[in-house]
Amino acid sequence: MSYYIAPRFLDKLAVHITKNFLKLPGVRVPLILGIHGRKGEGKTFQCELVFEKMGIEVTQISGGELESPDAGDPARLIRLRYRETAELIKVRGKMCVLMINDLDAGAGRFDEGTQYTVNTQMVNATLMNIADNPTDVQLPGSYDSTPLHRVPIIVTGNDFSTLYAPLIRDGRMEKFYWEPSRDDKVGIVSGIFEPDGLSQGEIEQLVDTFINQSVDFFSALRSRIYDEQIRNFIHQIGFERISLRVVNSLEGPPEFKKPNFSLSHLIDQGNLMVGEQQRVETSHLVDDYNRLNRGRSYQPAPPAPVTPTSQPSSNGSQKQQVSNTHLTLETQEQIRQLLSQGYKISIEHVDERRFRTGSWQSCVNSHIDAESDAISSLEASLAEYSGEYVRLVGIDPKAKRRVVETIIQRPNGTK
Repeated sequence: MSYYIAPRFLDKLAVHITKNFLKLPGVRVPLILGIHGRKGEGKTFQCELVFEKMGIEVTQISGGELESPDAGDPARLIRLRYRETAELIKVRGKMCVLMINDLDAGAGRFDEGTQYTVNTQMVNATLMNIADNPTDVQLPGSYDSTPLHRVPIIVTGNDFSTLYAPLIRDGRMEKFYWEPSRDDKVGIVSGIFEPDGLSQGEIEQLVDTFINQSVDFFSALRSRIYDEQIRNFIHQIGFERISLRVVNSLEGPPEFKKPNFSLSHLIDQGNLMVGEQQRVETSHLVDDYNRLNRGRSYQPAPPAPVTPTSQPSSNGSQKQQVSNTHLTLETQEQIRQLLSQGYKISIEHVDERRFRTGSWQSCVNSHIDAESDAISSLEASLAEYSGEYVRLVGIDPKAKRRVVETIIQRPNGTK
């Protein structure tokens, strides 16, 4: 199976790695390349393909290794792996890199609820020190005056704004935001479905149907196509015997015929996966649990009395408006229309930083089906989250999907 390497991705990594192995007079080369972007867009896998193409050996560190019950262990691990990689360059006589996956998950601070530990501080400080002194990286308790070979560091993550700002400044870390274009997605998906006989036109139609999905969606879709055959195999063998049949069986591994990879079948299965995504996005059960655990179960404010006042309209006629509500007439009318069609109302908020990643949070415990409750809850949310984005969400309770998402407040106060 041949995999697609995005030309832009290949160029960025190749230039950064090569530049770190060259001695450019009077040029300060950033040691770290930070690759960030949406989840599931294949950042790590694209790196692996580039390393394989360039014949580069990689020393890996996971973001999960950047915390430990023993203070100082993660920082020491980074220094140890860096020195090991420098020794590999010397012994093998070829390019080697140190790669840290999901750096923001291990060393980032996402909100006030994220604990900022001594290890987090030391990881940030260690990476800063290595970036400033790449040929003089010492282990705690020992000193070696022999200069090390410079080792390029590649880090991946979703949101680098959660990292310590001095670490990601220019000069230490070069940033690369990875967002595959349509052509990139077509190339990657062609590689995923290469053994399955899909034409180029079918690949393009599949990508266009799910253009907003990340790259790993298509890989998961291909895996899902095999579910029906595996399910039939389990039923044929029996739930009680499937373990003995699959693990250490004398009969050999089971064989499956090629599933149905027709475009229509792929789209049907893809729509089912999208539906599951939407159910996750609309449930927000963790918000309900957290509110209950904190003892702050949300209660909508009672509706305020409505006093109509007259204001002249653009054509000179008198128009009724509500003087004591923050909601515009258009918003109130939208609420009425949604409820009249049998839909329910939800309200969500997000700050400016998380708005870029689409990390909206629910303002209410449950979906609202009464106009007075919707208006009062919306006004309470506008007041409570006055410095954030607030949006109105219409939900179809039967299909369990969203029918409308309207932003009614922005951080600068406009609605």
